[in-house]
Amino acid sequence: MRMHVLRTISRCFGALRQLRQIRRSVPTATLQMLVVRLVLSRLDFGNSVLVGIPACLLRRLQSLLNAGARLIFQLRRSDHITDALVSLHWLRIPERIQYKIAVLTYKVLHATVPWTTRPSSRSAWSAGTPLCQLQSPGGADVPTVYSR
Repeated sequence: MRMHVLRTISRCFGALRQLRQIRRSVPTATLQMLVVRLVLSRLDFGNSVLVGIPACLLRRLQSLLNAGARLIFQLRRSDHITDALVSLHWLRIPERIQYKIAVLTYKVLHATVPWTTRPSSRSAWSAGTPLCQLQSPGGADVPTVYSR
């Protein structure tokens, strides 16, 4: 897991270095779109497997996100980054991971998961074997995933 995170960080910082060279040549909206496409898409790809990674790796991923926001708004390292992240509507890394898990859980519960994550045989769906069950401790619906 550590190598995956370090490679992702390295590639994303490389993309940010290239974007830094052209930032004065393109409008802010275009630069924002490029940062989202080249950096955030790599961060968000498969980030659901990052649940429970060490805090040091989360900090490094967060520093990458902060560097992208600083590039867009031309901020110094000493400037506060929270306002920039809020104005871009970007979640911090732990919240991005939690959001991805929540979306995947919702899709599994409502059978809208992509076809690649569904079981390969149709009989598994029609056999009535539940993939997850809702329990209501205290009135809240909490998914409990069955192991196969």
